[in-house]
Amino acid sequence: GCVVRPALTEGPVFVDEELDRSDIRLDPSDNQMSEGVQLDLTFNVSKVADGACVPLAGVQVDIWHCNAYGIYSDTTELGMHTVGQKFLRGYQVTDGNGMAHFTTIYPGWYDGRAVHIHFKMRTGDGYDFTSQLFFDDTLTDEVFANAPYNTRGERKLRNADDGIYGQSGGETLLTVNKVDSGFETAFNVALDMS
Repeated sequence: GCVVRPALTEGPVFVDEELDRSDIRLDPSDNQMSEGVQLDLTFNVSKVADGACVPLAGVQVDIWHCNAYGIYSDTTELGMHTVGQKFLRGYQVTDGNGMAHFTTIYPGWYDGRAVHIHFKMRTGDGYDFTSQLFFDDTLTDEVFANAPYNTRGERKLRNADDGIYGQSGGETLLTVNKVDSGFETAFNVALDMS
């Protein structure tokens, strides 16, 4: 599981909210829960050291993504008007096993992009790694056939047509499992800090 993943663009909607929370579905500005299918996401973070992988504690992992309707919180980018809202944003710090866990929803879509989650990893000494996670198109089709996702018509773009996905070589595609609550997935990433 010692895989150095490709860095991918941060995009225009990162905000350093400093929201230390595992469950990012609630918007603290109005106590509204984001609608959508629950997704439990675990990051397993390690560092490459002497050709081996060592679990890395103390890494701040931020994630952010759009809601089921394709809207990001706290931005005026992409024609959105959500400044002050903070849904689907948050960070966790990796534990002694290099793990950080989030509860969120399966993201929606917006024009010009395949379905994705942004993440950024930062260490205390200023190291910064940013990339994006993607979902299998067949699974996305299945999820989007149901409410609230199905209120928006058919999504325009699949992974193969997303230029950022193309840069990833498929190395940030999640393997997602169905569970009673919705879905769960884990993503292993090794940071080459040399």
